[in-house]
Amino acid sequence: MATVATLNVSSRSTDSRARRLSNFSYDPFVLDGEYIVSVEGFIQGIKFPEDHPARLRAFQLFGIKAKRSGRGAKRQFVWWTGQIISYGSPEHYALIERAIRAKLDQNPDAMHALLATKGMVLIHDYDPGRPAPGRIESPYTSLPAEVFCDILSRIRYENLDPQ
Repeated sequence: MATVATLNVSSRSTDSRARRLSNFSYDPFVLDGEYIVSVEGFIQGIKFPEDHPARLRAFQLFGIKAKRSGRGAKRQFVWWTGQIISYGSPEHYALIERAIRAKLDQNPDAMHALLATKGMVLIHDYDPGRPAPGRIESPYTSLPAEVFCDILSRIRYENLDPQ
């Protein structure tokens, strides 16, 4: 029986495709007129109300600095285009999906990295050094690994040439 190859989408990966697909990557995009340099910066920035200075700061960050920019934010709501959206809701995840799609649509090399994973199962193991049974994803995570990988897999499927 053949095994299916997996790719751990992570900024720490040795695989360039995985690093490029990570939310930490520097892949600027515009969403609803807002310039954002990384999906992680977007994820952290929307935790702050639209008039909060930390929001715009987060939108200009990538990597671990973007991740850390969300510290101190309450995880009850996210704000976007005048809407207040419940944190962790399907609407919240749909908004993040829009940001991921914008990143991929506006950065051809990032989309190429995604399409180059054809046939692979995408995973997001945020702590591959720790054995799986002892690792528990935080219930407060902005984007659960399963949701993240489903989004990427769906976008990949939609963009692959039918053959």
